[in-house]
Amino acid sequence: MKPPAFDFNDRPLVLVWEMTQACDLTCLHCRAEAQPLRHPGELTTAEARTLLEQVRELDPGVLVLSGGDPMKRPDVYELVRYGCELGLRMAMTPSVTPLLTDEAIRRLAREGLSRIAFSLDGSCAGVHDSFRGVAGSFARTIEVINVARSVSLPVQINTTVSRHNLADLPAMARLLSTADIELWSVFFLVPVGRGQAEQRISPQEYEEVFELLWSLRQQVPFEIKSTEAPHYRRFVMQKLKAARGTEGQNPERFRYSSLNVNDGRGFVFVSHLGDVCPSGFLPVPVGNVRQTHVAELYRKTPLMQDLRNPDALGGKCGLCEFRKICGGSRARSWALSGDPLAAEPDCVYQPPALAKAASASSG
Repeated sequence: MKPPAFDFNDRPLVLVWEMTQACDLTCLHCRAEAQPLRHPGELTTAEARTLLEQVRELDPGVLVLSGGDPMKRPDVYELVRYGCELGLRMAMTPSVTPLLTDEAIRRLAREGLSRIAFSLDGSCAGVHDSFRGVAGSFARTIEVINVARSVSLPVQINTTVSRHNLADLPAMARLLSTADIELWSVFFLVPVGRGQAEQRISPQEYEEVFELLWSLRQQVPFEIKSTEAPHYRRFVMQKLKAARGTEGQNPERFRYSSLNVNDGRGFVFVSHLGDVCPSGFLPVPVGNVRQTHVAELYRKTPLMQDLRNPDALGGKCGLCEFRKICGGSRARSWALSGDPLAAEPDCVYQPPALAKAASASSG
């Protein structure tokens, strides 16, 4: 397997900054439990500029401005521009609300934004709008995708898979198969915030969704990656091995599938209050950027270091031969067990070493 371009002990591939938790949508699964008003303790503009300077020193592959809805901050354009001036690759995940006007998208492009991500959780208004809690959201999302493409702003689509839209995913795949996008990032629900454990799909249904993603990837020019389902990488490796009789893989065609990013491993999250966590779905602070440089918190805190050590994993994940490329969702393990190093609860795969260990203990 080709090693990652990043030493994840030194710098992450992705840093997400939750600019605010304010948002005018009421999404069923919202990790942030967003509300309409901004929190008075959010990082100020001056503090935000300092954070961007810290991020430049950490040197992630990309800085994603997230929320809530980043458009709820009046300094959003200034901060995009400043980040670009610092040499950061800036991306954003705005909410599709009246704040995201056509001119807002054009201005974000002018300020230097390198990619914009829109959430699309259904192939039609009936599914998507009920998920997002606002009528007309689906139609407007299709419009803003076209606006972004008209100004040559690369588009990413984010979809959260849950019981709510599982049956609609084949239709989503058909819809996106002809879309002019760079990446389809398929999120698998973690029960944090408003996300409910009973909305999770079953381990076997994960495998069925993985099959859908794998099949679509053979047909489309854009990349497809899983978020909070690193066992999709195990699935891809198994497919490639079955097809070629070897564990080798094509690093160009499957470069997203082969990256071993996970919560705290190549990924770090800064909250609207400045707390640094392994990810937004694993909201366990290791410190705050108001007191400690984000690079130090990412590189040196015990939790972050443990999350980057595949041999620290417990249960079947610790015995799995795919632990270095997968490792299971640390966020889901934490959400359901309280232990971020526990076994992934939603993976159907049984490592051979697990059966050997069970046989040895019973003998």
